[in-house]
Amino acid sequence: MSELALLLIRLAFLAVLWFFVIAAVGVIRTDLFGPRTAPSANPRKLPTKPAKNIPAKPKRGEPRQMVVTGGPLQGTIINLTEQPITIGRATDSTLVLSDDYASSRHAQLFPQDGQWIVEDLGSTNGTYLDRSKVTRPTPVPLGTPIRIGKTVIELRK
Repeated sequence: MSELALLLIRLAFLAVLWFFVIAAVGVIRTDLFGPRTAPSANPRKLPTKPAKNIPAKPKRGEPRQMVVTGGPLQGTIINLTEQPITIGRATDSTLVLSDDYASSRHAQLFPQDGQWIVEDLGSTNGTYLDRSKVTRPTPVPLGTPIRIGKTVIELRK
C-alpha cells in the first residue's frame, strides 16, 4: 500500500474519532444543562391563576394526585395543583430522581384545557407514556403509567 493511501486512512480515522468525541461532549452538555431551544413562534398556552387566590378545585374525573408506582421512590404522592411538575435529577425539580437513566431536567407535567400533559424536555433516555416514547406534548389518561428510567408514575383521582 502506498504512503499516500496510508496517510489518507489515518486522517479519515482521526476525523471519525474526533466526530465521536464531539458527539459525546454534546450529549454530556445536554444532560447537564438541558437542550438548546429557540423561542417558539407559538408559545404554549399557560394556565391562568384562579381569582382571589382560591385553589382551583379539580373537576369530576380529573386527576388529583401523581403517584410513584415503581422505582426507588415508590409510594411517593404529589397533589396536583395548577403548577407544572418538573421531573429529573436537578435539585429544584418537583420530583427529584436519583436514577442514572434520568436527565437533570427530564420531563414536565402541566395542566392544559382540563387535562394533564406530559412533555419530554430533551432527555437522553426518553420518557414513555405506557409503552410509547413521548416525542411531543401528550395528554395523560388516568392510570396510564409514565416511565422515566426505573421510575413509574401514574395520575390518579
